[in-house]
Amino acid sequence: MTIEIDFLDETNEVSEAAVELVGKVIQFAARKEGIEAGSELSVTFVSNERIREINFEYRDKDYATDVISFALEEMGEDEVEIVGDNLPRVLGDIIISIEKTKEQAMEYGHSFDRELGFLALHGFLHLLGYDHMNEADEKEMFSRQTDILEAYGLKRD
Repeated sequence: MTIEIDFLDETNEVSEAAVELVGKVIQFAARKEGIEAGSELSVTFVSNERIREINFEYRDKDYATDVISFALEEMGEDEVEIVGDNLPRVLGDIIISIEKTKEQAMEYGHSFDRELGFLALHGFLHLLGYDHMNEADEKEMFSRQTDILEAYGLKRD
């Protein structure tokens, strides 16, 4: 059972191994979460400047962040749900700042791979509706995140 992941590296800095790691972590999490095969999402790797622009444009926050997710299954006002028999489930888009990934890996004292896997999983869980807007939701999301990363084998160093 696999989901379709489209990758775009706007930085031209992300190794094939790092892209492969993100794909494997997301596929692993999708199995753990029972996401149906054929579901789709995209992962884009960007610079701090680009993620700052996106954060400002869509969230009105003028700073670089580490990961932003756009869940396509969340219905906004004036949106009409498209329903069809053979359409794949489109989960949304994950945008990860590679610069922030490197900065945070150093700050937290663990590997780039561990931080990248963490951010990809964090973004993926947001696509599935997990959130951390209040203490109970944060506890649920972060607990799920830790469980999946440890089961996958990406533990904190």
